[in-house]
Amino acid sequence: MAGDTGRLAGKVALITGAGAGIARASARIFAREGARVVIAELDAASGGAAEAELRAAGGEALFVETDVTQEQSVAASVAAALSRFGALHVLFNCAGGSLPTDAPVDEVDLGVFEQTLGLNLRGTFLCCRHAIPEIVRAGGGSVVNTSSIAALRGDHPLHAYAAAKGAILSLTRALAGRYSKDGVRVNAICPGLVMTERLRKRMGGTREAVEASIRAGGGMSIA
Repeated sequence: MAGDTGRLAGKVALITGAGAGIARASARIFAREGARVVIAELDAASGGAAEAELRAAGGEALFVETDVTQEQSVAASVAAALSRFGALHVLFNCAGGSLPTDAPVDEVDLGVFEQTLGLNLRGTFLCCRHAIPEIVRAGGGSVVNTSSIAALRGDHPLHAYAAAKGAILSLTRALAGRYSKDGVRVNAICPGLVMTERLRKRMGGTREAVEASIRAGGGMSIA
């Protein structure tokens, strides 16, 4: 399944949330470029389907059922990657998202706030905690954390989500400063709205319905 460049040949990449959305699309590209991909996904059906898809296309892939909010589960996922492929070079933290009941700070339920931080910030923290030492042992590599445009905008209405994604940016800067001497690059991406299946279901089912919903809220267009 190697692509034209094969620039990830010989590398092992662990991608969280890779059963769907941005993470699954990224897993396809990683595999196409020659990486051996560990699909760390909570949903067994979508994770298994992603593994089967990559293998059918000629790639090397391993699905590990993973709850990124639970340290034992994260540790087991990293251990499975090492057991199957012998090393770990890349971590792409992509599991996360907002909850439908997120709201401004004076309206959002505290439980929603805590759940949002758990899925986004705690999950990213735990995966870095267990993966980075292995990346260092492999001689260096890369960590990519998924923040959001919500961390940069001053008018985002989902305050728990904005807080979690902003904290991921701060964590990324701290990790980059600490582990650069060990050959580990740590960066963050800040996507806007991307037309995933999850977004379609939440906001109306079609691209047109999603665009209309965004315009009504004074938001942005879809990538």
